Amino acid sequence: MFYIWDIIGTFIFCVSGALAGKQLKMDYLGLFVMALITGTGGGMLRSILLGDLPPVVFTKPDYVIAAALAVPASMMFGNAWQRHNRIVSIVGALGLGVFACLGARTGIEHGLSWWASIGLGIISATFGGVLRDIIRNEVPLIFRKEIYATAALLGAAMVLTMDAAGLPKDFSLIVASVTTAVIRLLAIRYAINASTHD
Repeated sequence: MFYIWDIIGTFIFCVSGALAGKQLKMDYLGLFVMALITGTGGGMLRSILLGDLPPVVFTKPDYVIAAALAVPASMMFGNAWQRHNRIVSIVGALGLGVFACLGARTGIEHGLSWWASIGLGIISATFGGVLRDIIRNEVPLIFRKEIYATAALLGAAMVLTMDAAGLPKDFSLIVASVTTAVIRLLAIRYAINASTHD
């Protein structure tokens, strides 16, 4: 099930990257590259940090296929994608939640402490977006006053807590991922940022 959720998270982030590329009016190759980098960047860095080499994206075609499928997915339904910003936000928030939870679990499975596993979850969830924003010539969200890394941190901590409580793995992943996405989307909707308390 870990593998299935990893593919789902990768596809969600790939769609997010492809939609971001579509905003810049990239061609099909550009959309594919944006999708692949956004969808696999966090996982590649996670693998490098854990010493799982080469990263799985270079050993299994599934992740490249996910990126390839994300391109037509981002192009489908014509006018249904008109509100790009809202769609990118929703898809990106879901990807953030899934990868934060998967990254944290991977850390635990590799014998890391809970706090290091949460950090790995944050890295897994945000690094693909960092690369996406750099390509778009934007300051990455994680370096702005956004409730982004904080949402990933809460999701990672939540899934580890639910796992420790013995709840079903899939249930814990879904609840923690959706909670992360909701936190991120509420922050966007109500313009809540890390400096709100200042």
